[in-house]
Amino acid sequence: MQTIVTDALIIGGGLAGLRAAIGVKRRGFTPLILSLVPPKRSHSAAAQGGMQASLGNSAKGWGDNEDVHFADTIRGSDWGADQVVARMFVHTAPKAVRELAAWGVPWNRVQKGDHKSVINGEEVTITERDESHGLITARNFGGTAKWRTNYVADGTGHSMLYTMSNQAIAEGIEVHERMEAIALLHDNGRCQGAIVRNLITGELMVYLAKVTCIATGGFGRIYRVSTNAVINQGIGTAIALETGIAKLGNMEAVQFHPTGIFPAGILVTEGCRGDGGLLLDAKEHRFMPDYEPEKRELASRDVVSRWMETHIRNGHGVQSRFGEHLWLDIRLLGKKHINSKLREVKEICQYFLGVDPTESLIPVRPAQHYSMGGIRTDYRGESPTLKGLFAAGEAACWDMHGFNRLGGNSVAETVVAGMIVGEFMADSLTTEATLAISSTAIDSQVNEVRDELASFQRSENNENAWQIIEAMQSVMTDKVGIFRHGEQLAEAVTELQSLYERAGRIKVSDTSRGVNPELCAAYRAKKMLKLSLCVASGALAREESRGAHSREDFPLRDDKHWLKRTLSSWPTDASSPSIDYEPLDVKAMELPPGWRGYGGKERIDHPDTPARQAEVDNVQASAEDRFAKQQQLMPFTECLPAPFRGRNGRLSEELES
Repeated sequence: MQTIVTDALIIGGGLAGLRAAIGVKRRGFTPLILSLVPPKRSHSAAAQGGMQASLGNSAKGWGDNEDVHFADTIRGSDWGADQVVARMFVHTAPKAVRELAAWGVPWNRVQKGDHKSVINGEEVTITERDESHGLITARNFGGTAKWRTNYVADGTGHSMLYTMSNQAIAEGIEVHERMEAIALLHDNGRCQGAIVRNLITGELMVYLAKVTCIATGGFGRIYRVSTNAVINQGIGTAIALETGIAKLGNMEAVQFHPTGIFPAGILVTEGCRGDGGLLLDAKEHRFMPDYEPEKRELASRDVVSRWMETHIRNGHGVQSRFGEHLWLDIRLLGKKHINSKLREVKEICQYFLGVDPTESLIPVRPAQHYSMGGIRTDYRGESPTLKGLFAAGEAACWDMHGFNRLGGNSVAETVVAGMIVGEFMADSLTTEATLAISSTAIDSQVNEVRDELASFQRSENNENAWQIIEAMQSVMTDKVGIFRHGEQLAEAVTELQSLYERAGRIKVSDTSRGVNPELCAAYRAKKMLKLSLCVASGALAREESRGAHSREDFPLRDDKHWLKRTLSSWPTDASSPSIDYEPLDVKAMELPPGWRGYGGKERIDHPDTPARQAEVDNVQASAEDRFAKQQQLMPFTECLPAPFRGRNGRLSEELES
């Protein structure tokens, strides 16, 4: 068996993995990236709308800063986020955008003078300042107080990924493509690399590393209809769970994007609504102001998705042979705008629907889109329970999103987390990380993987992997979706456990040693079912509604009993996950729990909230400036790597000399 040794093993070749590898390389260490596909084909390329960072250059973003971005992010999370991590994120995001600009991302820019825009269904004139001309501009996105989403037309992720991949190539970073990590190597409580399957030859290989980072994206394909790429099956997250040591956080927090084109589920960017697009029902009535009169189409994604489904339930959906849907209308934006800033949306509609969105309505319905849950890490991006294992991007529960993510924050998180985690991985390599796994431990864990792969050839097996995966996806879609109920969730857990038992009897008829999709489906099915059970079990246990987790039998957010992070683990030889909790400390929060500004106002308050709010109010009234206020309320700067601690400059706010 071939063994490859490196300083840092990064599993995943998208934006987060590439940026983490660049950080490690620039500190003088050797990173190696494993990727299922060539990096430029990673799912990061699918991000359309933009990347949030508080540059404050455009007229509608004027006055934006880290404080406003932080408040939007915490409210968007429904107070489920780690507020220190959220502060680290909003502080570093402007640096990430500017770094990408220096590397070659062609961000859309401010053009001085008067410009026509559509806001709340009406054409308005926006006047851009002369001094902002040529600076990076931003568009509107849901759940934000300012226009903050920096963009490259509607191909932001594509442009960012190509630029980042080119930078990695320039740094001489080695990438091994068509490789799948199917188990983590660990010994004495420390991760030491991975057991990897070559998807072309079928060969098992050992990659030994002092530090390992999982950046494999989300697990959307455990659902039937998802905007995720077909490779987003959550295998990176699952192999961390299967160590029995690493834990997953907030797995029940699954986001549904309001505008997946119907029935394919392919994403239509939030930029459509941010630029002025409207949601209409069967009578072409604009219904969102009826439910959210202030934010309308630009409430946060969890809220808009729920109101869309509610509107369909109330009999206002458009009937079609594929089922019911609603309409997205971007015709009012005009052909020039669509052809320049939403051109990918136009092409998607033409290729997959046969309609021209400059002239026709777009059929849409919410589809699974993002996983707030993932590998639980500390603020450094490292697992608290399995040392040497880091995670970044959607695969991680870092946890800046809590129970709902704002649009544009995930694209930003990939790069920001990559920057921060890359530095902390290098710190670990400098101070403590060693390669100290015994040959006995390696042989034992490799043999376990070989035995599992061989088990699919047993003569008594009779189950089909694809049928099991399809059944799992149906259970998750029908019973662990946008609206949840205890009775259905209990049924889902029971059915998923039955499927997991059946997965132990999967028969693989194809004995090909090389390319073997049937074998891939077999070993992935068990891993996906473990993730599904974590999601369903966490959702059943959490008897409240928070962010994207909406319990119809427990409709209120309950800060008194449920202001805590769910932790899922999978003990060795267990048939179901173990669920535990990590409390969130209200007394340490910079922004105590309150009303989000959209969605329902009713909630069950935490007993510590009034006292903490009083402390916050006193500081806000007495401190000299916003930096002093923030420092008194919740220090965070020392948590950042030293290169990223400096303040961000803006036209509206001079930097101190």
